Order: sequence, then structure tokens, then C-alpha cells
Amino acid sequence: MESPHTSLDGDAAKEPEHWVNPLLDPRDLRMPRIAGPSSLVIFGVTGDLAKKKLLPAVYDLANRGLLPASFGLIGFGRRDWSADEFAAFAEENVRAHSRTPFNDATWKQLKEGMRFVKGTFDDAEAFRKLSKTVSELDRDRGTRGNHAFYMSIPPKAFPVVAEQLAASGLSKSAPGAWKRVIIEKPFGHDLESAKELDRVVGQVFEPDSVFRIDHYLGKETVQNMLALRFANTMFEPVWNANYVSHVQITMAEDMGIGGRAGYYDGIGAARDVIQNHLIQLMALTAMEEPVSFDARDLRAEKTKVLSAVRLPQDLGLHTARGQYAAGWQGSQPVVGYLDEKGIDPKSTTETYAAIRLDVDTRRWAGVPFYLRTGKRLGKRTSEIAVVFKRAPHLPFDATATRELGANAVVIRVQPDEGVTLRFGAKTPGSAMEVRDVNMDFSYGRSFTEASPEAYERLILDVLLGDPPLFPTTEEVELSWKILDPIEEYWSTLGQPEPYRAGTWGPEQADRMLAADGHHWRMP
Repeated sequence: MESPHTSLDGDAAKEPEHWVNPLLDPRDLRMPRIAGPSSLVIFGVTGDLAKKKLLPAVYDLANRGLLPASFGLIGFGRRDWSADEFAAFAEENVRAHSRTPFNDATWKQLKEGMRFVKGTFDDAEAFRKLSKTVSELDRDRGTRGNHAFYMSIPPKAFPVVAEQLAASGLSKSAPGAWKRVIIEKPFGHDLESAKELDRVVGQVFEPDSVFRIDHYLGKETVQNMLALRFANTMFEPVWNANYVSHVQITMAEDMGIGGRAGYYDGIGAARDVIQNHLIQLMALTAMEEPVSFDARDLRAEKTKVLSAVRLPQDLGLHTARGQYAAGWQGSQPVVGYLDEKGIDPKSTTETYAAIRLDVDTRRWAGVPFYLRTGKRLGKRTSEIAVVFKRAPHLPFDATATRELGANAVVIRVQPDEGVTLRFGAKTPGSAMEVRDVNMDFSYGRSFTEASPEAYERLILDVLLGDPPLFPTTEEVELSWKILDPIEEYWSTLGQPEPYRAGTWGPEQADRMLAADGHHWRMP
């Protein structure tokens, strides 16, 4: 019997002109999606983000078999390092911060593709050397002209690096290859600066080649929000103003600013967290069901939500800002923000911010969304709490329901990813007494595989060219349109209200919810 791949005269049949490996079909779940030949260039490779997140994420991807053998990693910085010295620096941080166990074989393979280029962002010669190094990887490692440039650098340096990439020819893609740029938040400090940054980067890279990183969108539980809502019939019928009282979205940190005084002072909690992370979480919470989870359809629904956001008329009543003062964090005394090293004692930068937003759609009319973030709060946590209205008729004595709160669905983004349902149940005994109980789902207890770090998912998506989790220019600009009027109002108020370290923020934040008849939940 003849082979189907052999013609009658014995010659091998020609392969189809557009043959595609069926095992690489995204619908086939038998094999994970693996990046193709490529390299990652990290600007700011000696910074905290690279040391604690990016380098470990690259190693973890390699250790999970999701990077190809033909992968390269280039560090760009001011250190006078050889490739081996850079590899030693990377290994030290990988061993300290990686999620998966250290494997010598994985590291050996990764190390062979590591290079380092010494230079500053305004050094044209350094970028010519970088261009030469990239070409060497194409030749020696088979990266085939596919290169991603990660800007783990201060926003003010984005334009000069983009211009250097253009001048050295690094931003131009050869036929059949790609060049992509990854920009860390914040994307500007207001609407005008965001537009200018987009203009500069847009002159160098095509819009589809620009990936704006928001690591919160890579969190497993954030993506689970979409599954929770749209793969289950029990939530969507009550996910609207008929049943929901209000929504609280919280990102709390128990740490201070650490060594980030130069970055943080003048930016503050609202620009650092609310403008990107929390507004994006709000959009995912409030959006309508997309036609599909393709980037275009998902972004279209998020954009509709952001376009429908309305600010409260009284910003003094429905916003709050504060600065942490000295106090205790756990069992340790800590200094206040104004006493931190590098901070101006007269600084008016807020370390706590809370705002109310309304979404003017039929689904959410009259439902307030409360967004809050702060440093030196009670504990480190991030969550989305959808709080429901009280039952319209309770056939119980007042004493029977005195410990009954409101039903809620709480999506925990970090650190213990999962979902909690809070509802009322009768306590054991002969008396009719109802109190709150929790039904809890935890990723760590329900699945044998640990959730990947957000940066693993996002870096892999960049190398794959998969953009659904990355904010678009329009989303960024709409976010600034929401926050700019609040920042402008706050700039007239002077010093933020102090709050003691280890507590849950200034008193104004409590008054803000009390004015609407609500209170902050304790995470």
C-alpha cells in the first residue's frame, strides 16, 4: 500500500503551500502555546522590577517549556559587565525570586542566549552596539529578527529610548519578522502627557506593536472574572442595578514607599494605581459580555464602560486622600511619609486615594463604584467586592438578623487568589438567628497547578503577539479623562489628611461612604 505522501512514480508529494501545524491551533488544549524564536531586550535591567519580576518570569517561562531553544535575553544598562557577569547577576535574582525550582539544565540553555550591552539612553554608540548584538543573536541563536524591547525605565526616558531605537534601525521589522515595544505604567501623568507619549512611540512603532503592560491584567483571578461572569448562569442575572447595592474595588499595601521616593513623590496613589489597575478592574467588572475573547471584542466592551463613567458632582464629598503618618506595621514601628528618606517635608503627594465613580448604563444606573488604594494600610490585599441589596422583606425579628450583613461576591486578586460568597445562614440552636457565613473557593486548594505570575503571562503574550490583556491608547486616554478632574481638584486642597500607619486610611474615606449609607468592608 502506498504512503499518502508518495506519488505513483515514487516522488515525494509536495507539502501544501500554507500548511499549518495542527498542534499549534489555540483551540487544541493538549499542548501549551510556546513562543517562537525571539529575544527580549530589557532596558533598566538592574532595577527592582527586572530583578524581582522580569528576570524570574523569563526563567519560569523557560522552566515550564514555554520559551524556544532559540531564545535570547539582552540586558541594557550602565554597568561595565560582560555577558557572564550579567548572567551571574540574573542567576542570583532568579534563585531568589523565581516561582519554579532552579534547574541547572534550564539555566544552562537560557544562559547561552544572554548578552549585555553597556550604555546610557542618550548614547547613540551604545544603541549601535545593541543593534549589532541583536544581529548576532539572529545569526547565532536563530532568533530570526523577532525582538521585543521592554522599557523598565522611568516614563520620562520613554521618548529618548524610542528615538534611539528608530535611529539605530532597531524598530524596523524585516519581512516575516516582528519588533515590539513593552511600556511599563504609568502611561504619562495626565491626559496631555499620555497623548504626547503615544505620539512619540507611534512615530517609531506600529500601533499593533506597542504593548502597554498592566500587570494586574495578567493576574489569574482577573481573568477568572470573565469566566465567573460569562461561563456561569448563576451570576449574570443578578449582576446589575436591580440587585447590586454598590461595588468596592480595593488595592491595599502594608508597605511604605521603600526606596521609590524619586519615583513616587509627585505621582501619588491615584496616578500610580487607580488610573490603570483599579479603573481596568472596574471595566472588567462592569462590562457587557463580549462577542468573543479576541482582543478587539474584549477591548470594545471595556471602552464602552470607560466612556460611560460619570464623576460625582461634589468631589469634596465623594473623594478622599491621605498621607500615612508614623505608627506600627505588625510589631514594628514605622515612620510617616513626610519622614521617609528623599521626601520633601512639605510634600502634598497622597499615599491613600479613594474615589466614587458611576457608570451611566442601563445595567449599572444608580450603582456607585468605590475605588480605593493606599500604602501602610492594615494588610496587603486586592479584591473586588460586589455587594448586593438587602432582601426587600425579612420575615424575622430585628434581633434575629442583627448580625446579618449584605450578600456579596468577593473576587480576591491577591495574595490568596479565589472567590468568596457571603450570605446569611441560620445559626445552630432552637432560636431563629441569622448571621453571615462564607463559601470560599481558593486556587491554591482547588488546583494542583500553581497560578503563574502575572509577568509570565504578559511576557509570553508579547512574544506570541497576543494583545487581549493590554490596554489600548483609547483606554489609557479615557482613564486619564476620569482622573484628571479629580487630580486638578485635589491640587487646590494642600496637605492630604494624615492617617496612622497600620490603619485603613483617613476618616474622610469613611465619611465618603457614610454619605451614601454604606461602609467599607474589612478585607
